[in-house]
Amino acid sequence: MHLRRSWIGLCWFAVLAAVVAAQAAVVYKWTDPDGVVHFSDQPVPGAERIVTSSGPGRLGTVVTPSTPGAPPAKAKGPGLEFAQFSITSPGKEETITGNQPVNVHLALEPELTPTQTISWALNGQPLTNQAPDATQFTLDDLPRGTYTLAATISDQSSGETKSTDTVTFYVVRTSLLSPLHKQ
Repeated sequence: MHLRRSWIGLCWFAVLAAVVAAQAAVVYKWTDPDGVVHFSDQPVPGAERIVTSSGPGRLGTVVTPSTPGAPPAKAKGPGLEFAQFSITSPGKEETITGNQPVNVHLALEPELTPTQTISWALNGQPLTNQAPDATQFTLDDLPRGTYTLAATISDQSSGETKSTDTVTFYVVRTSLLSPLHKQ
């Protein structure tokens, strides 16, 4: 009988511990020298300690720097920060069929500054025939196959660069030997 009570008590303790753990967590936030914000569950010199809570109306409270007396990391200026910066066409894993050209479009907001340029890479090789500010263009006559496309913005004044996620797309062309091919 006492063994059963011990198990019941242990189970209740585990449930209470899980509830308390779910209600609050400690997260450390810091900005590296490149201006990138990081979050971790491990303390880092100069990081802010943030206690989060799932209680009503409590999203998080900044408590203290994790290392007393350590200067907080200084954030850079806006640099290459964009509200939108992604390839919207072709879509990820999109299949282009027939003899259609591949329309390429980069969603970019805000627009480029005079010191910024875009370079494009198809299958890791630079596309040299694109203007340095081209956010849309067409790729004609790609043979069938799998392709990857990425864009990189470079800022000549700061030396910073930022790249989009790579988009993989597929080109399927009608075979000359296909009975459906019309000459």
